[in-house]
Amino acid sequence: MKSMTWKPDPEKDEKVNAYLDTMNHAPYITIGAVLLGLFCLFTVIVLVGVF
Repeated sequence: MKSMTWKPDPEKDEKVNAYLDTMNHAPYITIGAVLLGLFCLFTVIVLVGVF
């Protein structure tokens, strides 16, 4: 059976870190667009309800 102790692998670690740097980011633009859409929808509902 293989040892479960982690040993650093410089070649693989560099590839993994480069991948994570490019892919692992929060989708701030999507979150902002959804919040803006919800705000506009709420505003339209309030304006339609008033008139």
